[in-house]
This record gives sequence, structure tokens and C-alpha cells, in this order.
Amino acid sequence: MDADVIIVGAGPTGLMLAGELRLAGVRPLVLERQPRPGETPKANGLGGQILQLLRYRGLLDRFEAAGTGLVHPAPRYPFGGVHVDFSPLADPPLRGLPLPQPRLERLLDERARELGADVRRGHEMVGVGQDDATVTADVRGPDGPYRVTARYLVGCDGPRSRVRELTGIPFPGTTHPEVNRLGQLALPDSVTRLDNGDLDVPGLGRIRAGSFSRTDRGVFGFGWLTPEVVMVSTTEDESSEDGSIGVESTGVDDDAPMTLTELQDSIRRVLGVNLPLGEPFRLSRYRFQARQAQRYRDGRILLAGDAAHLFPSTGVGLNAGMLDTVNLAWKLAADIDGWAPADLLDTYHHERHFAGARTLLQTQAQVALRRGHDSAAEALREVFLELLVDEQPLRRLGALIAGTDIRYPLPDANQHSLTGTFAPDLTLHTDQGTTSVAELMHTARPVLLDLADRSDLRETARAWQHRIEIHTAKTDHRPADALLIRPDAHIAWAATTDEPADTAVLTLRDALVRWFGTP
Repeated sequence: MDADVIIVGAGPTGLMLAGELRLAGVRPLVLERQPRPGETPKANGLGGQILQLLRYRGLLDRFEAAGTGLVHPAPRYPFGGVHVDFSPLADPPLRGLPLPQPRLERLLDERARELGADVRRGHEMVGVGQDDATVTADVRGPDGPYRVTARYLVGCDGPRSRVRELTGIPFPGTTHPEVNRLGQLALPDSVTRLDNGDLDVPGLGRIRAGSFSRTDRGVFGFGWLTPEVVMVSTTEDESSEDGSIGVESTGVDDDAPMTLTELQDSIRRVLGVNLPLGEPFRLSRYRFQARQAQRYRDGRILLAGDAAHLFPSTGVGLNAGMLDTVNLAWKLAADIDGWAPADLLDTYHHERHFAGARTLLQTQAQVALRRGHDSAAEALREVFLELLVDEQPLRRLGALIAGTDIRYPLPDANQHSLTGTFAPDLTLHTDQGTTSVAELMHTARPVLLDLADRSDLRETARAWQHRIEIHTAKTDHRPADALLIRPDAHIAWAATTDEPADTAVLTLRDALVRWFGTP
């Protein structure tokens, strides 16, 4: 075969998958239709659980060095047309890293190639087929058509996924009638910027930085990316009750590039005044969709990232897509290496479809919050913000946005409360010195972490020592006697403090067989 896994798409999701597969010793081949990496900053950074995962891989310092700032708590976060204020919390549950998408893709491309991945740009997959043992992809490359084969193929090729289309996987959901326009640009001297960053717009007055200005014609938002560059956005509903195009709008051709004039016209419709704009660095137009693939796996073909799910909100797609790949990579590697339990690869769909549905839940709630313009909608937003004055709902919402609240579905409801969750980064004291859970996960190997010097558990796991690492350590606040941590940093099993040996050994053995096959 030409590769173990063919990856279609060299965006953040596909490149992250390539790196994770190489860590597991698998040979990926990445096919990307575009001849060169994109230069448009479709996203401005990373946020949520993926930042913790990058730290667990030892990559976060490298990503911070390439960004425009360090990882920082998000004191305010846009949610459904309002800003949620996390600043009252000493440790906000949501963090972000400012990193324009072109830099992110360059970093992930460099990492994948350093690890030995084959990344081919200007190579378009035009056909795909599969049988019981292989997947075949027909490719159109710079030197003409050719064919490649592999054990599996993963579609990371975005919202209009050719892989999903050719495989016939349904992609049900909704396309919302809102049209969103966004620009990153400089403002001319004719626009007055106040000392606190607010704008004084002739004919309108002051517009607060980082706020949303809502009118009966739409929503206008702006915030400063740097002292010189501002991001402005508009949201307009392009349909009326009878389904016709809205007032003063001539409709939108989603395939046509957006112009500065189009953005200025949209601002004038929403605000009722003209806002002079300077040289643009980025202009984009998009509609929000709420869609999720009916299944993430069809035989030897799988989906990840935007090919598998679309969310009607910004700031969550990269987090979800890159986490898809971390869940998938080690399971593909286990199957290719020949030791995977029979249903291991199916758990990719079960777990990540569940996580995608959670993200759809909170982003569709944002749609309900932001779409209304009448007094009832204003009352809903006011009550929503009032509830978030209390710490518990504020933390709960932050965890929901970040994806840190995910606990994968369990076959046994009586398992330890940590099972299925992301492993906490405990400080670990060993005979060799101090380390952490994050450092143990750098190589993406499964780990049995003995925190209570349980020789019975270590002896049980020794039959799997060619597949998992066994570590003994102490920690200041022990959450369990032992943790079995998967390569994606989720906990597969945990022993209750002082759990009897016969019970702990039996449940540990069951977990090892379930996730890592027969010894």
C-alpha cells in the first residue's frame, strides 16, 4: 500500500491528524487540493480544550512563540450577541491563544513533516472506493492523474467535503438566513478613536470597543486586534417573513469574493450611517450552519472537523476539529498495528459525535439569543446575563464553550466519576524527581498512573506493558488510587481511593481489554 492512512485536506484538522498518526508510528499521506497554504486568517486563534491538549503534547510553547500573544484567560467572550463577563472569576474557565490561522497551519505542517508525514499540495482527490481491506483514492496531481491505496481514508476537507459527498454520508441540519460580513482593516484618520478604544462615529455617536450595536436592521460589532488593526463585523437577516430578500439587499453570491464596498454598504444598512474604512487585510462573508454528519465512519472512510460538523457560531470549530483527530489517531494506529479490540474504531463516532452534539447545543442556543430584535428577545438576553452574575452558571457556561465539560458516554454507569473525562494535570513526585501528567503525555502513549503504590494494579497491567507505560508517583491531592489514561488524555479507568484489591484488579483488567485488546 502507498500509505497506512490517506488524509484528504491539509487544514488544521488534517495536519493535526497527520502529526498524531506519526506519533503512533503510522504512515499518513496528506492530499491537499490547493497548491499553496492559504494566507487568509479564517480564524484568529485557538481556544478551549485544545490548548490543554497541545500542552500535553509539549507543543504549546512553540505555538505561543508563533502567535501574537500568550495563552490568556478570556475576560469577556461573545455569546449569542452579548458578551459574557468572566472577569469576576479568579481562574476563568475559558482561555485563548491569538494565532492567525495561516501561522497555525504552518506550525502544524512543519510538525507533521518533521515527524515524517507525506504532505502533497496541489493534489486533488477526485474519487474514492473501498473494500474489506483497503481504500483507493483517485488523485489529480500536477503531473497528471494517479491512484493511491491505504488501510483507511479520513476526510478533513471542510464543509463541502468531497469525501463525505462521494461516500454518501448524510449531513442534515440548518443553514440560517443570516449573512455575516467581516473585515480586518485599518481605520482612516477621519474616524475618531477615543482614548479607551471606543469610536466616535459622526451621525451616530460613541460605539464601545468589543461591543455589539443592535438595530432593527442587524448587528454591528468591532474590536481591536492590534493598536492599528480593527475587526468589524455585521450580521443581517437576508430574508423576510415571505422568504424574499430583505430591504436594500440584492442577495448574496456565496462564491463571489467580498469587497470593501459590500462591507461598507452593510454597515450603512445596519447603523444608518457611513463608516469610513481603510485598507483591508481580510474580507470574508459567511452564513452560519448547524449540521452534523449522520455518522463519522463508513467502513474504512472516516470524517473529522468541518467535514463532520458545522456550528452556527465562531470560535469553536478549530477546537472541535483538532480534538476529533486526537481521539481518532490512536484508534486507527491500534487497528493498523493489529491489536485493537473489535469495536475500538467505532468508539470514535460514539464519542466525538456526542462531543459535536454538545457543541451544537450551545451554538444553537447562541442563535436563539442573537436572532431576536423585539422587546421579548431583549428581555431574554437581559435575563440570561443576569443569571451569569452567579459563579456556578458562569463556570458551567465557560466549560461548555471550551469543551472541557465533556465526559464521554460510558458502558457502565457505576464507574468512577473521572472516567471518560480529560485527565487533570497533576503534579507528580517520583524517585527521579518532579514531573506532571502533561509531561507523561508528550509521546501520546497510554499510561497507567499508580498514585497509591498499588503493586496489585501494576502487576495486572504488566501483561500490557508493550502497549502502555506504567508509572508510580505521589501527588498532593490524590483524586484516585490509579488512573488509566488513553493517548488522547482521557481517562479510561480510575480506582477509587482505597478500593479493595479484588474489585480494582477486576475492573482494571476489563478496562485494559476494552481499550487495549487482549494481552
